[in-house]
Amino acid sequence: MLDFFMRYGEKTVRRARLELWDNPCPERAYDINITFPEFTCLCPRSGYPDFATITINYVPDRKIVELKSLKLYLNSFRSSYISHEEAINRIYSELEKKLKPGFLEVTGDFNPRGNVKTIIRVCSDNTSKD
Repeated sequence: MLDFFMRYGEKTVRRARLELWDNPCPERAYDINITFPEFTCLCPRSGYPDFATITINYVPDRKIVELKSLKLYLNSFRSSYISHEEAINRIYSELEKKLKPGFLEVTGDFNPRGNVKTIIRVCSDNTSKD
C-alpha cells in the first residue's frame, strides 16, 4: 500500500519498533505484567482474522519496554498471515533479544474459531527442548 493512501495510524503501525527505557530500579527484582486484549492477526491458510489476548510477564534487568511502542509493535501483526504458534514465539524472541530479562513469559489466549480454542505459552523456564 502506498504511504500516500495510508491513514496516519497505519503509517505509525507500519514503522513500529520496540523502544526500550532504562530500568528505574535495576537493584530490585520485580514483575511487570502487561495485558493486550485486542491482538489480531490473520490465519495463514484461510485469511480469516484471529483474535487473542496477549499477556507478557517479565522481570526486567537493565531495560524495560516502553508501552506505546509495544502496543504499536503488537498492532503490526494485524495484517500478518501468521499462525498462533509463530506469532507468540516471534513476540517472545523479540522481547527476549532486546530486554534480556531475568524472566520472560508470553501467552497468547486465542478466541475460539471453528470450535477450537488455542492457548500458546512460551516461558524462559521451559524454552529448552530435550
